[in-house]
Amino acid sequence: MKIVIGSDHAGFELKEQLVNYLQEKYKVVNCGTYSKDSVDYPDYAKAVCLEMNENTVGILVCFTGIGMSIAANKFKGVRAALVGSVEDAKLTREHNNANVLCLSSKNTPFELAKKIVDTFLTTEFTYGRHENRVNKILKIEEEN
Repeated sequence: MKIVIGSDHAGFELKEQLVNYLQEKYKVVNCGTYSKDSVDYPDYAKAVCLEMNENTVGILVCFTGIGMSIAANKFKGVRAALVGSVEDAKLTREHNNANVLCLSSKNTPFELAKKIVDTFLTTEFTYGRHENRVNKILKIEEEN
C-alpha cells in the first residue's frame, strides 16, 4: 500500500511524526509542506489528491482538519473524512470507503494519531448495505 501525505504549516510537526512512523511499514510519499513557514492548505490537499489512485491512501493534516477535508473532497474519486477518534476511523472505512484521512493537529496528539492512522489503514470496506450508499455518492460526483 502506498500512502500519500501532506500538510500545511500548522500540521507540519504532526505530519513529519507520521511520516517517520509510517515509513517503517509502508511506502510513503511526502507531498509537503517541508517547514513551518506559512502556506495555503488547498495546495497540499491538491498535491496529495493528484497522487491518489486505487492502491493509495491519503493523509492530510492542518490545524482543524476541516479545510483539508473540504479541499480534498473537490477531487473526483476522493472520499476524505475528518477523523478525531479510533472508532470514527474504523467506521469511515467500513461504511464510507474513505480513502483520505484528514487530521487536526490542534486536537490530535501524536499517540492518538498513530492509533487513528493504524485503524484507518487496516480496516476494510464492508460492502453490503454500505456499497449502495457509496455508489450513490459516486453517482452524485459523476452528475456534478
